[in-house]
Amino acid sequence: MATAKKKVGSVFISEADQYLFAQGTHYDIYKKLGAHISEENGKKGVFFGVWAPNAREVYVVGTFNDWNESSHKLERLGSGGIYAAFFEGIEAGELYKYLIVTPEGKKLYKADPFANEAEVRPGTASRIADLSNIKWTDSTWMKNREENDIHKLPMAVYECHIGSWMKHPDGTEDGFYTYREFADRLVEYLHEMKYTHVELMGIAEYPFDGSWGYQVTGYYAPTSRYGSPEDFAYLVNLLHKNNVGIILDWVPAHFPRDAHGLSEFDGTCLFEHPDKRRGEHPDWGTKIFNYGKTEVSNFLIANALFWIREFHIDGLRVDAVASMLYLDYGRKSGEWLPNKYGGNENLDAIEFFKHLNSIIHGGYKGVMTIAEESTAWPKITASVEDDGLGFDFKWNMGWMHDFCEYMKLDPYFRKNNHHALTFAMSYNSSENYILPLSHDEVVHLKCSMVNKMPGYHVDKYANLRVGYTYMFGHAGKKLLFMGQDFGQEREWSEARELDWYLLSEPLNKGMHDYVKSLLNIYNSYKCMHEIDNDWGGFEWVNCDDADRSTYSFIRKSASDKKKLLFVLNMTPIKRENYTVGVPEGKKARLLLNSDERQFGGNGNEIPKTLTPKQSPCDNREYMLTFDLAPFSAVVFEI
Repeated sequence: MATAKKKVGSVFISEADQYLFAQGTHYDIYKKLGAHISEENGKKGVFFGVWAPNAREVYVVGTFNDWNESSHKLERLGSGGIYAAFFEGIEAGELYKYLIVTPEGKKLYKADPFANEAEVRPGTASRIADLSNIKWTDSTWMKNREENDIHKLPMAVYECHIGSWMKHPDGTEDGFYTYREFADRLVEYLHEMKYTHVELMGIAEYPFDGSWGYQVTGYYAPTSRYGSPEDFAYLVNLLHKNNVGIILDWVPAHFPRDAHGLSEFDGTCLFEHPDKRRGEHPDWGTKIFNYGKTEVSNFLIANALFWIREFHIDGLRVDAVASMLYLDYGRKSGEWLPNKYGGNENLDAIEFFKHLNSIIHGGYKGVMTIAEESTAWPKITASVEDDGLGFDFKWNMGWMHDFCEYMKLDPYFRKNNHHALTFAMSYNSSENYILPLSHDEVVHLKCSMVNKMPGYHVDKYANLRVGYTYMFGHAGKKLLFMGQDFGQEREWSEARELDWYLLSEPLNKGMHDYVKSLLNIYNSYKCMHEIDNDWGGFEWVNCDDADRSTYSFIRKSASDKKKLLFVLNMTPIKRENYTVGVPEGKKARLLLNSDERQFGGNGNEIPKTLTPKQSPCDNREYMLTFDLAPFSAVVFEI
């Protein structure tokens, strides 16, 4: 049995560590707290550290001591409430928990908040891990990341849930691919389609599959469902070696009540706000972090840095930002506590975001932070120096809502809602936007993207092709959830894989090829991504043709070379001899026609090159004339 030592080993917690943690500025605290392979006087073992200021006593129990409650006691180091000790003979791979004895004598068995690995669910213990075994070979990617300006580069994000992307055909209950197996297949797919980034749902450890990873109990541990931390690092390394960035969903907004997790960690509201009006989400049944407590803020900011430093993550998409910013979010009158000025703004959360983004952008150039924020809160992506929150991008939830509601309409009624597809450009310059069609749009009886579309089966696919063309042509970076690029027909479920067999169907294969063509154009032309947040990169040709439900616009680069003209027909009516204004008389080259048979269309032919006629149209000197098929989109290089 491992024996306890009073002195700490090569890992130790100094008075300076305790002071910085109490101040909320110990950005390396995850290297101190948790379980770390260590050595003292030539003896190897593990150093344990945990923050539990209201505990009477703290012990560590695990497979190394047969879960003995009293043999491995931690010592309180000071008034800050950190308990720590070094124990010989313990090795990586052992399971453990902290036994916290409250002042009342109650015993709590808690997973380690700073653990780097966890037991595979339904087990809830932490596992001792050694991250020093991870080897990186992505130095070229990391160097380029520092030098690139992501705001001017293409950013086409593939949102993905590992456990349901594809299943092993081996008949096992879960059928999960490991991180390594997933990596090999995913890289091949992303290269084929030309996505620039992947955004992974549910990586930090969580107990319940149905939460999709948004109910986190292990903020510092890649979920063990798919393998070890080394396996996860392999995934990141392989993506980088193949020039694909990786974004993680990050959930600092709330955490679950699970007994082994952060909830009432030392018998008191340690991580959560003690007042239920600020400490609990009534709709979600979860706890809310106390952002005004320095140690809690430190826990979260250090966690963001942990993923960036230790796993080379390129970006964090911060979940449910609005729920953090508004004290009355999801609450009725009388159920929330105003701030000191009487308002509904969460001042602590505002300061937390400014602190977080200042630290990340001050030390890790090229790493992105992305806000999922669903309101009109100002300056989400403005710099902290300009009194903004400091995010790089914001999900444009308003655009997503308008787009989905418009596309669901019977085409007869689209003329009365024409503004739904033009409104987003009126506020586009207020933030740096990502246009998301995420997992949230294809669950909870909202239908898959293709089944949101009106009309017969073939019409649904034609509608979606023209809808995606509008999305890729519109200003803003892009995000598609897995399965949307081939017309997944069922809603998404975390319990089953995507319906990959649909790729043998002509309409689905056509959709897949069409999205691939859109991605290729998006990546190849500077005008599609270089200027996304002002009118220098976007110009309406005709945004007022409500009666015919057609739209036309031009995307432009800083050099004003190789402009692209987009023309969209949102009705089932063919527009013969359709005219659209162009700024000059040079020949227009057809790049994409959604009605081609290879994409599942009817084969309406448009010449590969068109010569503009010098005749006023759409307030321009020249015009193009061609037949515009029903439910179709065309893209010209002009």
